[in-house]
Amino acid sequence: MKLLLIEDEPAMQTTLRRSLERRGAQVVLCGDGARALDRWRACVPDVVLLDLSLPGQDGLDVLAQARTEGLDTPVLILTARGTVGDRILGLDTGADDYLAKPFDLDELEARVRALARRAPVARGEAPAAPAFCGLRAEPQGAITLDGQPLELSGREAALLRALLARPGHALAKERLSELVFAGDADVQPDAIEVVAYRLRRRLAGTRAQLVTLRGLGYLLKDAG
Repeated sequence: MKLLLIEDEPAMQTTLRRSLERRGAQVVLCGDGARALDRWRACVPDVVLLDLSLPGQDGLDVLAQARTEGLDTPVLILTARGTVGDRILGLDTGADDYLAKPFDLDELEARVRALARRAPVARGEAPAAPAFCGLRAEPQGAITLDGQPLELSGREAALLRALLARPGHALAKERLSELVFAGDADVQPDAIEVVAYRLRRRLAGTRAQLVTLRGLGYLLKDAG
């Protein structure tokens, strides 16, 4: 079983790696939120152990971006943020389980084993790429239309990936802005509207229609 441990505290990294490796797991370490997705894509883990308070990029943003890219590896959040609200937010973002620090190592191992049994790679299945109206968000990073790469800027692609993850459902402008402009502290509140306008023009002539819902956000619908 291969585990990706995304944790920035050296002492916690060492403790968890030694404990999990003694139990037969292969552990890949990452201590920087900004590099976590690259490591996730590269190592193809069975389970991801994710801390939320990370340098470079918050763990929830890492998780949200992973899910919009179609990375559906089971995720166990490990964090000192132990309130009910934090747990709900983590699960709603795409986590599969939640363990508040400090925790028992035997319980951690049991939860990891349970998640590994549900991992696509453990079942020999390929993760399903988000698709809608001929659009497909490929695991390798490209977005295709009827099998052909779609020419998009990085921010247009990030917006489309987020919308493809839940076609027909409205996503709030604030949440989309966090995903599209991750790590950019100086972004203007209406910047997401510019990206949406450009993406809408890119989708002209396709069945996928980018709809603005005032007060709610954006969604993709089938224009027929």
